[in-house]
Amino acid sequence: MKREIVAAVHFLSRLIRKLEKQKVEEFAKRLTATLQEKFRGHWYPDNPIKGQAYRCIRVNRPQWEDPELRWACEESRMLFCDLGLPWVHTMWVDPAEVRCRYGDENDAFMV
Repeated sequence: MKREIVAAVHFLSRLIRKLEKQKVEEFAKRLTATLQEKFRGHWYPDNPIKGQAYRCIRVNRPQWEDPELRWACEESRMLFCDLGLPWVHTMWVDPAEVRCRYGDENDAFMV
C-alpha cells in the first residue's frame, strides 16, 4: 500500500506548479498520512478492484474538492485552489496499480 500511495502523491505533487517547494513537500507529507489512514482496512491485494471507489481521489463538478486533498491543504495552511490541479480528474490507488484520468471522456493511464 505504501508504494502505491507514494506514487500517487508524487504524481499529484509534480502537477503543483504555483507553490514553493516547501509548501508542496508539506502538502505531500500530509496527504500521504491521510491516505495511509484512510486505506487501512480497505486494501485487498488478492482482489484489487474491491474497494476501488473508496480509494478513488476525484475532483469534478459535483465535488470540486476531494476530501483528502482538501484536508491535506488545510493541514498545510493552504487553499485547495492553490494546488492548480486539473478541474476534472480521477485517480485510482489500487494494489500494484495507480491510474489517473483527466476529464471524463479520456482513457486512464498508469502512473
